[in-house]
Amino acid sequence: MKLKEIDRTAIQAWSPAQHHPIYLATGTSAQQLDATFSTSASLEIFELDLSDPSLDMKSCATFSSSHRYHKLIWGPHRMASNGSLSGVLIAGGENGNVILYEPAKIIAGDTEVIIAQKDKHTGPVRALDVNIFQTNLVASGANESEIYIWDLNNFATPMTPGVKTQPLEDISCISWNKQVQHILASASPSGRATVWDLRKNEPIIKVSDHSNRMHCSGLAWHPDVATQMVLASEDDRLPVIQMWDLRFASSPFRVLENHTRGVLTIAWSMADSELLLSCGKDAKILCSNPNTGEVLYELPTNTQWCFDIQWCPRNPAVLSAASFDGRISIYSIMGGSTDGLRQKQVDKLSSSFGNLDPFGTGQPLPPLQLPQQTTPQSSVLPLKKPPKWIRRPVGASFSFGGKLVTFENTKSQQQQGAEQPPHHHVYVSQVVTEKEFLSRSNQLQEAVQSEGFVSYCQKKMEVAQTDFEKNVWAFLKVNFEEDSRVKYLELLGYRKDDLGKKVNVFENCHVFQYFFLKTELFVVSDVDGLITQALLTGNFDSAVSLCLHDNRMADAIILAIAGGQELLSKTQKKYFATMQSKITRLITAVVTKNWKEIVQSCDLQNWREALAAVLTYARPDEFAALCDLLGTRLENEGDNLLQTQACLCYICAGNVEKLVSCWTKAQDASSPLSLQDLIEKIVILRKAVQLTQAVDPNAVGALLAEKMSQYANLLAAQGSIAAALAFLPANTSQVNWFHFASPSCSPSQFNCLKGLSVTYATYKIILLPSVLFFLLNIFVLLVSLQLSPTIINGLHSIAKSIETRNYTEGLNIHTHIVSTSNFSETSAFMPVLKVVLTQANKLGV
Repeated sequence: MKLKEIDRTAIQAWSPAQHHPIYLATGTSAQQLDATFSTSASLEIFELDLSDPSLDMKSCATFSSSHRYHKLIWGPHRMASNGSLSGVLIAGGENGNVILYEPAKIIAGDTEVIIAQKDKHTGPVRALDVNIFQTNLVASGANESEIYIWDLNNFATPMTPGVKTQPLEDISCISWNKQVQHILASASPSGRATVWDLRKNEPIIKVSDHSNRMHCSGLAWHPDVATQMVLASEDDRLPVIQMWDLRFASSPFRVLENHTRGVLTIAWSMADSELLLSCGKDAKILCSNPNTGEVLYELPTNTQWCFDIQWCPRNPAVLSAASFDGRISIYSIMGGSTDGLRQKQVDKLSSSFGNLDPFGTGQPLPPLQLPQQTTPQSSVLPLKKPPKWIRRPVGASFSFGGKLVTFENTKSQQQQGAEQPPHHHVYVSQVVTEKEFLSRSNQLQEAVQSEGFVSYCQKKMEVAQTDFEKNVWAFLKVNFEEDSRVKYLELLGYRKDDLGKKVNVFENCHVFQYFFLKTELFVVSDVDGLITQALLTGNFDSAVSLCLHDNRMADAIILAIAGGQELLSKTQKKYFATMQSKITRLITAVVTKNWKEIVQSCDLQNWREALAAVLTYARPDEFAALCDLLGTRLENEGDNLLQTQACLCYICAGNVEKLVSCWTKAQDASSPLSLQDLIEKIVILRKAVQLTQAVDPNAVGALLAEKMSQYANLLAAQGSIAAALAFLPANTSQVNWFHFASPSCSPSQFNCLKGLSVTYATYKIILLPSVLFFLLNIFVLLVSLQLSPTIINGLHSIAKSIETRNYTEGLNIHTHIVSTSNFSETSAFMPVLKVVLTQANKLGV
């Protein structure tokens, strides 16, 4: 796409890559006349401002010269380190002179801009080149095989690379090697190219076409391979570009035949060795890949020939072309739209008439409107392949299973006749960031597989860093021991042996006196007399009531025992309703066995005593419910310490779901190690419940499923796929989270993924989509050099739809790719991909 243009019959030279902003120097071309037949000459410097939408380039300076030029180059010699305007403009004149100009002075408007000049050559200087390693060395070529090497630090006396070649002929091209600083090549219109070694001061090899029809118009060294170069032929009978390798110089190893008429000039991109510009008498400017011969881009040009074409050193996507119609055009190979360009041309034409009728009526002309096209045809496509400077030199991406996929583009030496593309290596490595997490997970799996739960809990107690953590593991350990309730009491601080010792000490410290009184039976009118009468008549109810009324509780209880179980129960209720001591409620619960009321109403600061009482007196059928009730009260309390103690109640009850909920509230489970702490307790408690209680081992709540899902994903992200699968259901009909599989993953184990979303809507397992996403991206990386861009873009879109679980969109993209692509390109993998996408969409994973 055209960016700028300059109406000059001139040759051109870009400012060095180190310099900013970008400048283009132009010098009046020798042996050419413009439409005005002007014989004046000048040097001009233009600034390339791509932010300006107009086609015009800003002229920064003009220097009137007495010379016309065949060649103009801008060398970085004397360039300041900060990139300020400097360097040297080197011009080859038509009278054998080489002239050095100072661009900074031209920009400043000085009149003394010539640094030095010499007319050492015979005939016009048509070839110039600067050594990229030693920028003070400039090679020039002219008639009669004259080649001089100029030192800009000592410009007075040039040197020659060796004895002139015979027969004497014009030097049309000259170029320094891009890899070896002392190698120089020259070419003549006869088709002969000579390679010089400046250390030996002699030519080391000569190459020429045996057909003798090769009229050399261009010479360029390979930017990366020291022994390769290209020669262009301007003969219409042989419009080719030959690629030579000096190691096998008997014939060119590749010939590019993309032009229909002679090639006038060539330019090889220093930024990408796969981009070679050429322009010919067929009025085409082509950008080809010299390694394959494929035309990557054809610039939209007019019908005029271009005699000079150059890449911009600083912006590798920009190039300039000087044509015989007196115009220098600036192009971009990255494509774009020409609508703006066409409108600018129309506006320029209209402005030249000043909005007046050219036929003399004097009426203003309306604005010229371009006809609207039904289909946009003004866009210019970019290169067929991305150029090297926008390709990623390296890349990395994390994927499923803790895999790190990396690639790097390394330089490879091109061999003669090597038609295959260069090899690109993709490396897949395993990245483990949570080593302690994996180690503890492996220990847990070993404990479950070996059923060494007691020893596992003991080890966790030994390494526990807090008393609460140690206490939790002690409670979990008790589940696997005999007489667990007694050991729960011991953990709460209540030992029967210790209690017996305390009672003995109390008895030894107090003296009890027993009085045996001989009582006579008699009837009196006081309370004792009424009680006596009731007893004598056998009315135990009245006797007990009298004793209670007289606050004689012991007598009432003794008489109630004699009166039967019903009377005893009534008496116990009246007694408990009357007495208000500290332990009355406990005595009431022991006698009436109403422990639910104790758990519901006890002071939570005495939760240990309440739990101990439940452990001692509760029946097996009500034990778990009472522990749950006490744990719920503790969990709902605002005190953080009491909330954490609720976990012990849930452990006693064997309630895994509530343990997960309570632990999540009380502890930070956001880190992998915190989640590992929770999973260890869950796994051990569930195993204990399976051994001690008649519960369904496959019952899984929503919160537990979510935590186990997170745990499986963490394991998979660290590369432990087998361990992650071990926490997934063993089959599609039952969900057993704690089925531990063998380390090797068989295909049947992957089938367990199919029923996840059907069984529980809360499962957030991402294994299957992540595997698909990972494999598809790896496949795209490996085959991207062979597939068309349309298929590659489509596969990338499918990968994105898998990542977002939009399988319907992925299937639609799949259908579009298959219907618009070559069957031979898609038959190897597209059917399988459709099956996988269909199954994933059906299962909703």
